[in-house]
Amino acid sequence: MVAQAQALGCNIPDRIAVPRLKQPKRGEPVRNPAITGYLLAMSWSPQHCAEVRNPKDARDRFQCSGESGRFGWILHGLWPETDSAGYPQWCRPAKIVPQPVLRKHLCMTPSVQLLQHEWAKHGTCMSPHPAAYFRSAELLFRAVRFPDMKKLASKPQTAGSVRRAFASVNPGVTAPMIAVSADKQGWLDEVRFCLGPRMKPTKCQPFQSGAKDGRQIRVRATSPR
Repeated sequence: MVAQAQALGCNIPDRIAVPRLKQPKRGEPVRNPAITGYLLAMSWSPQHCAEVRNPKDARDRFQCSGESGRFGWILHGLWPETDSAGYPQWCRPAKIVPQPVLRKHLCMTPSVQLLQHEWAKHGTCMSPHPAAYFRSAELLFRAVRFPDMKKLASKPQTAGSVRRAFASVNPGVTAPMIAVSADKQGWLDEVRFCLGPRMKPTKCQPFQSGAKDGRQIRVRATSPR
């Protein structure tokens, strides 16, 4: 059962790819307002891999091909937030994340390009050092407890029931502190914990909360490959 945050048998190869530099797209602004909170965004890997065209493409091979292990919940990223939708992003130029840092966190976020993207867009607003940014993200991610995903997948859910399932296994976290994201077909793809300025769980603001409680949600139990 792919139901854990930890990768099941994650095997990092001797050589990993060097990611491309990431920069803002044309028209995407640099923003550096004061940080008032954070989002810890976690992706359900079986859903991501069900949607990719070719699991052996370079971008998704490590996560989706099954060659390096199987993944359940992975860390999408730790995102600094403000009191409005204009969150900080691209705060300083980002160099390539060093190979030792990529290797250390590849089983947590199984894509070197995603690690590079998260550092460039979000991490540079929190620290001048990628190792410090990913260490903070790792500590928060490893503290999260996850509900029985096989049980959730066995019958239709709502965004509200998914929130309650996560809240029930995480002491001190209540359903209004959890955001749920689903794709257009209603498949669960992400769960996000809203955090305050000291990275403690807090009630999500309306623009953070994602799917409404009554939204019908389907949960993919395992990777189809």
